[in-house]
Amino acid sequence: MPLNRDLIGYGANPPNPNWPGQARIAVNFVVNFEEGSEPSIGDGDAASEWGLTEYGGSNPGVVGRDLAAEGMFAYGSRVGFWRIMRLFAERGLPLTVFGCALALERNPPAAEAIRLAGHDVCCHGWRWEKHFELAEDVERDRIARAIASLRQTMGERPLGWYCRSAPSVNTRRLLVEEGGFLYDSDAYDDELPYWTQVDGKAHLVVPYSLSTNDSKFGRGAFATGDDFFHYCRDAFDFLYREGATQPKMLSIGLHMRLIGHPARAAGLERLLDHIGRFSGVWVTRRLDIARHWATNFPAPVAAHAPG
Repeated sequence: MPLNRDLIGYGANPPNPNWPGQARIAVNFVVNFEEGSEPSIGDGDAASEWGLTEYGGSNPGVVGRDLAAEGMFAYGSRVGFWRIMRLFAERGLPLTVFGCALALERNPPAAEAIRLAGHDVCCHGWRWEKHFELAEDVERDRIARAIASLRQTMGERPLGWYCRSAPSVNTRRLLVEEGGFLYDSDAYDDELPYWTQVDGKAHLVVPYSLSTNDSKFGRGAFATGDDFFHYCRDAFDFLYREGATQPKMLSIGLHMRLIGHPARAAGLERLLDHIGRFSGVWVTRRLDIARHWATNFPAPVAAHAPG
């Protein structure tokens, strides 16, 4: 298999993204909506999912159905989601939902709230499953099923895609084959969008981050809301200063069953209010970043992505 890796990227002189209003930084908050689509006995899986819960990085050792883990996931959709939505609504801020199609299908009130708020949904798969474990034909089917489900639940098809953990070696090619995606976020290698070539076609990548991400609570790296606040605040402050000459984007990942708890939500609240004190900041949806890039930095070949 060829190496097929770009280790250079934009180098020392990245392009000026010319964010709207000549903002120094584009900030995108992402809420991962996974609860209800995770592996579970009820959906035919061998065991309950416990990843990114209060168990941290320790396997609880429960064989088969884990009712505690199920409850921790349910907390995210029953309570955490609504707390996060209130924090953003109170400040009039947009966000992006990385939505697992089955999870949104099973929670009509949340889907309706997302629609009414005008937040964009980037497809996070049919279920919260690892695509790198799927055979190519199974993955192709999952992508088609997720699109059909979100079109029914949300009223429109998704234009963005993001896998759990990591894509397979086939994922991006299958997205381009499907033909309806504007971008994917299955990359952690930059702070600006970029174009890539897939089977001779231009495809847009809007990178994500596991650095400024509350998943560190689930892995034991963050213990308090202040840990999250300080880490993300420092990233924002640094990029804001750097943005005087080299504007970038900052992705901040949230999970309803993690940041949705009161003590952690307090850290998110402090972060939102900190960012709100600065001028020259574009807090925006991921879809808007993708569209901005596609408009201002067109694909380098004749074949353009949809959107």
